[in-house]
Amino acid sequence: MPGSTDRMTAPPRIEPEAAHPAGPEAADADDAGQADMAPPAAAPAAVSPPGWRRLHRVAADAVFALLLLALVLTAGWLAARHDHTFDWSSSARNSLSPESIALLERLPDGAEAPLRITVFAPREHRVGRAVEALLARYRRHRPDLDIQWVDPQTAPGRARNADVHLLGQLVLEQRGRRETLEALSEGTLSSAIARLTLERAPWVAVLEGHGERAMAGGAGADIGRFAQLLRQRGFRLRPLDLASAGRVPDNTDLLVVTAPSIALFPGEAEALVDYLDAGGNLLWLLDPGASTDGLMGLEPLAAYLGVRPLPGMVVDAQASELGFEAPTFAVLDDWPAHPLGRDLKGHVVLPGSLAFAPAAAPGWLLDTTLTTGADSWNETGPIRGEITRNPAAGEQAGPLALALVLTRPRPAPARAADADAGGEPAAPAEQRVILVGDGDFASNAHLATAGNRELALRMARWLTGLEDLITPPAAPDDRDNFVLSTPRAWAIAVGGVFVLPALLVAAGLWITWRRGTA
Repeated sequence: MPGSTDRMTAPPRIEPEAAHPAGPEAADADDAGQADMAPPAAAPAAVSPPGWRRLHRVAADAVFALLLLALVLTAGWLAARHDHTFDWSSSARNSLSPESIALLERLPDGAEAPLRITVFAPREHRVGRAVEALLARYRRHRPDLDIQWVDPQTAPGRARNADVHLLGQLVLEQRGRRETLEALSEGTLSSAIARLTLERAPWVAVLEGHGERAMAGGAGADIGRFAQLLRQRGFRLRPLDLASAGRVPDNTDLLVVTAPSIALFPGEAEALVDYLDAGGNLLWLLDPGASTDGLMGLEPLAAYLGVRPLPGMVVDAQASELGFEAPTFAVLDDWPAHPLGRDLKGHVVLPGSLAFAPAAAPGWLLDTTLTTGADSWNETGPIRGEITRNPAAGEQAGPLALALVLTRPRPAPARAADADAGGEPAAPAEQRVILVGDGDFASNAHLATAGNRELALRMARWLTGLEDLITPPAAPDDRDNFVLSTPRAWAIAVGGVFVLPALLVAAGLWITWRRGTA
């Protein structure tokens, strides 16, 4: 209405779709182009039924379980047929030593002469398990070992017949001979096996009665430990007092003479010469006092062998290089091509030794000598302060012979065998004598020093014709001294107590911050 302020708003107008300017044909063509440019519609995926998917999963799990079971069974079968172990310890304490392996290789075939080892302990007991762990090392190299387990509680009669009084005691038997072990280790077990391989244990007589080094003594100057090592290796030892015995027994394979402190009677010295004259073997351990105080009645023995000790005591500059403060420690490390020095590594130390003139009596052959280095001489004066060699006093420059090895064809008739041992004596076809200018190297105080133990055992074996006998090893010792310097010790202490915890706290705070800002 005219003049009215009210207005009516018309509804929005919907315009019809505009016609394509090019006409209907152009519109159809454009639609067709858009249809060509659009990606083709994907075909509907084939959906497996739920039952088939469940069956497929069950079949896959079954195949996996079968393959896993087959793998476990195959691994068990291979482990049962092929036993391989790896020893990564620093001292190889979980493996047999080369000496024990060589000893096992020398054993006769199990069918010919089986080695039977009877363990008197239950196999499932902790003692039995420890014994089995040690015997397993031997069985890896000799599967034909006959190992039997006997429970002393269920078989008291058998334990009583074997004289068993300790749980875990071992009895070794071969060719009618028996060895009983109460303390078990690789050294004791290999020693027992080595003793069983001997056709006859050699007899060793040790001269006593005039203040010599005692074979049963425990003092530092005695040779009790050396005697114990010989017993462990099958030697039979006995003391010899010529004042009561009168002569050296005929079945003695080796006579050991150390420096006496009381002079022998003339008849006793003659008995020693008669022993050598009959073809006996001798290990004579002298001391430096022999060059000044005389040989204490053993002069006839030295004359028979043509031995002439040099005056004074050997001093060796090489001793200081090895950490010995006293220059009287003579060092042997230049080993000859002889069974005494073959494959011998390291050095041997003689704490105080005299030297010999390298000569022998007619009829004796100087087979070899063990000598010092060039930086040594026989000092005749007092050894204190700075010392120098004095040629005018008879002091000779090295190398000096500290040990003489003499041989000669064995005189006939050979010494008789032990009546209760049977068989021929263990002595070699040639007569053998070794003279050493120092008995301390085989004493209780110094036997474990450097290679003294090995050289002393080699001398005993060579003199009795057992140079091929395997030397059982000593117990492994992997207790290496690990000493930290002061800066390193402080670095480890501060790092473990402060630095490492601080780094862990910082890492935790950083991870928490990252998660909060993500």
